[in-house]
Amino acid sequence: MAPSRAILRCTRFVQLRSTPRLLSTACTTRSQHAPLAKRSSASSRSRLSHHPATVTRPYSQNATPLEPPDHLSEGELHVFRKIKAELDPVKLEVQDISGGCGSMYALEIESAKFNGLTVIKQHKLVNSILADEIKSWHGVQLRTRPT
Repeated sequence: MAPSRAILRCTRFVQLRSTPRLLSTACTTRSQHAPLAKRSSASSRSRLSHHPATVTRPYSQNATPLEPPDHLSEGELHVFRKIKAELDPVKLEVQDISGGCGSMYALEIESAKFNGLTVIKQHKLVNSILADEIKSWHGVQLRTRPT
C-alpha cells in the first residue's frame, strides 16, 4: 500500500477513536484494531496470495555482466578488473582524480559481498584487495554499498 493511503486509513481510524492518541501509536499494528482489520482482512489476503514473499523485478536486475567503460585509463582499468574479479560487483565506478598521474582514485562499489558488513569492514575488504596498489597511491575516496 502506498504511504499516502496508509496515512489516510490511519487518520480515519484515529478520528473514530474516542480518546486522542498519536498517529504512530494508533497505526502500529492492524490486528489490534477490529474495524480496520475486519474491513481489510479479506482484501489483503487476496492481494498477498498473488504475490510471492520476494519479488524480483527484471528491470532492476543487472542483466548484462559488468564491463569496463571505454574511457578508462590503464591504471583505472587495472583497478576495475581487480575489484570485479574479487567482489563481483553490481555497480563499479573507478576514476583517477589526481589529474591523470594515477596517485589518487575515487571508487564506488556496490556488491552482494558487502551484505551484513559494517562500512568499516567493507572498506577494509576493499583495502585488502587493493593493498599493493594503495601503497603507491597518495589517497583513495571509497564509497561502498551492499546490494
